[in-house]
Amino acid sequence: MAKVVMDSGKYVRYTPEQVEALERVYMECPKPSSMRRQQLIMDCPILSNIEPKQIKVWFQNRRCREKQRKEASRLQTVNRKLTAMNKLLMEENDRLQKQVSHLVYENGYMKHQIRTAPVPTTDNSCESVVTGGQHQQNPTPQHPQRDANNPAGLLAIAEETLAEFLSKATGTAVDWVQMLGMKPGPDSIGIIAVSHNCSGVAARACGLVSLEPTKVAEILKDRPSWYRDCRCVDVLTAIPTGNGGTIELIYMQTYAPTTLATARDFWTLRYTTGLEDGSLVICERSLTSSTGGPTGPPAPTFVRAEMLPSGYLIRPCDGGGSIIHIVDHVDLDALSVPEVLRPLYESSKILAQKMTIAALRHIRQIAQENSGEINHGGGRQPAVLRTFSQRLSRGFNDAVNGFVDDGWSLLGSDGVEDVTIAVNSSPGKLFGAHGNSSAMFSTFGGGVLCAKASMLLQNVPPALLVRFLREHRSEWADCSVDAYSAASLKSGAYAVPGARIGGSGFLGSQVILPLAHTVEHEEFLEVIRLDGHGFMQDDAIMSRDMYLLQLCSGVDENAAGACAQLVFAPIDESFADDAPLLPSGFRVIPLEPKSDGPGVTRTLDLASALDVGPGGAARSAGENTTGSSYNLRSVLTIAFQFTYENHLRENVAAMARQYVRSVVGSVQRVAMAISPSRAGPQIGGPKSLPGTPEALTLARWITRSYRLHTGVDLLRSESQSGDALLKQLWHHSDAIMCCSLKPNASPVFTFANQAGLDMLETTLIALQDIALEKVLDEGGRKAFCAEFGKIMQRGYTHLPGGFCASSMGRPATYEQAVAWKVVDEEEDSHCLAFMFNNWSFV
Repeated sequence: MAKVVMDSGKYVRYTPEQVEALERVYMECPKPSSMRRQQLIMDCPILSNIEPKQIKVWFQNRRCREKQRKEASRLQTVNRKLTAMNKLLMEENDRLQKQVSHLVYENGYMKHQIRTAPVPTTDNSCESVVTGGQHQQNPTPQHPQRDANNPAGLLAIAEETLAEFLSKATGTAVDWVQMLGMKPGPDSIGIIAVSHNCSGVAARACGLVSLEPTKVAEILKDRPSWYRDCRCVDVLTAIPTGNGGTIELIYMQTYAPTTLATARDFWTLRYTTGLEDGSLVICERSLTSSTGGPTGPPAPTFVRAEMLPSGYLIRPCDGGGSIIHIVDHVDLDALSVPEVLRPLYESSKILAQKMTIAALRHIRQIAQENSGEINHGGGRQPAVLRTFSQRLSRGFNDAVNGFVDDGWSLLGSDGVEDVTIAVNSSPGKLFGAHGNSSAMFSTFGGGVLCAKASMLLQNVPPALLVRFLREHRSEWADCSVDAYSAASLKSGAYAVPGARIGGSGFLGSQVILPLAHTVEHEEFLEVIRLDGHGFMQDDAIMSRDMYLLQLCSGVDENAAGACAQLVFAPIDESFADDAPLLPSGFRVIPLEPKSDGPGVTRTLDLASALDVGPGGAARSAGENTTGSSYNLRSVLTIAFQFTYENHLRENVAAMARQYVRSVVGSVQRVAMAISPSRAGPQIGGPKSLPGTPEALTLARWITRSYRLHTGVDLLRSESQSGDALLKQLWHHSDAIMCCSLKPNASPVFTFANQAGLDMLETTLIALQDIALEKVLDEGGRKAFCAEFGKIMQRGYTHLPGGFCASSMGRPATYEQAVAWKVVDEEEDSHCLAFMFNNWSFV
């Protein structure tokens, strides 16, 4: 018999039938104010003799019990994660202790060698001890040729691969150095490390995901779904083993990241098996003359790279989920590329970002999508949006590489080799099953044309450059070229535009509509609406709004070795799942010199390193502050694709070549403006940025003026040094900004803290392009104009809450704003400061 306690403390007893009836009503209408619930109660005769107050108390208790169950379940899940992560950390600690013991032994041995006079000998037996840190004690044993018809020989290679992989994943076969910024925890991606003093480049990850081992193995084997540089994976032979495992002979092709290098391919043996403790292992290595095995298929247009023992160790977790150990170890034959590009193939950090971390992030993304933790906009399924991202990335890679077997061929140049033009007369092969390419090209004979170029950039952070290109499309894009690309989706032809040299000519604004993002926000998919009022009004096609599907990634400055990329493709208003995509865009890859240590991560977090150069990028502690000290090189690859009709191919090629040259010029100007090593107002750089003496002075004036006018301290303590004062101001939770105060001129923003930049959705570089009147709504502008005289006389005023707009057009709301006049020690006015309290995007 169920009991419900009443306000008086007495218990009311219900029959099982009444409890069952109440449960049915609750399950159908859990909301307490639902009219449907009242109707169900009235229609149930068995509940007619119970007072409404008693029923109300029963439902309240029922909701409390349900909340308790959900909270208990959540706590159990968190506890399981913490237990699994603790186990992982203990194992990592044991591995590190073994590594320390190994290094101590090596150190002792070398000290002994130094104290002892060397004895000439041809015996190299001690060399294996001296080079133990490189773990090349014994050369790889030479094996007789083994072919696919000899399963026993392949199984021997597989078992050797398994042993070497496990020694890297859980042992000390490689000296691992943890990457900066990768903090282990229940909500972190995992423990990420890169190799130190080993042949080739290697990366390692350990993480926890809420998927079963078999599902994890299925995802990891589908390499093209998460490895964006993977062109194809062909399983040529599959052989079952006696222990329940599988041996596969695999041929894999990968894209080249830039037009300046050749693509790589791999010929490997993959071994899938289970261990005695219930773990699942997928390990892989290249088949070479030294390992034995059959010879792989030839590919003259590729450079054969070597995969050293790598793979995945997937261990089941108590209570569900899996602990994953990932090891990627490759030799990409860096000597075969130009010397300036070798860091792309010698950086363990780049390998970690492209493969190791990408695999772990992809698994975590799918796990959260399956659990319902991620909701995407537009009413589309996560798998559909993920397919769009893959198609954009793959289409851009196809354009950059221009493989002959995809139908690409080069056009003759105009005598200047800065822009390469390639054409493809078989677009159906490019679009594949997507896009109904036959319908696109059935009305005319034609194909796809790609104009591409690569160049080296000096002292330009890739994340900052790509973020600027994304937020300020008008700085480089041409509206007529965008309209031409949009018209290619229509059935009718469109006149070939002429690209404007030295300027974009883009007059309309862009609105960013988010679609989806990954767990750590390192990649996001969005729709860009280009407002039609910016185009020529005398043309019906150009006067309509246009849409781009855009993929942006790598805009986190703290991600060491990350590639920054902006890829977009025109779409029509229907945005069908099988819409044709012709991607174009930018890719910026850092060319960090090969480093065996964790390295220095440059960041735009002004509070973490208050010595900031004139371009806005923070310098690391101890780094020289001279203009030439910031020596980061990167390679920029640009590729734009257009459709063409056969009789207009030469015209489209001339337009594309001219347009790409115009874009290159615009990007070079942007790169000069945002380069931290280039100082001075002659390039349009801000004259006062955080970290400089001027910024410290401005921070002092802002806080002093606020206290002077309002009688209240803006920050917790203003008696600290200038660096600490600026740090507090930069990290203040409210959006704090400064506007210029010039006669007969509209106020323009000159400074903002981190919250202010977030609210405006901009960067320090682009801040000075934003006017105050463009941010405030009509009510805010009227309130500011009405209170402006009071600000000048009294020094400050309070503005009512309202709405404002970011530089991307997104509306944000704030509860209240404070405006005050910023003065120096001599009471001279310099600018106006604003503080928007408790702001948030609508």
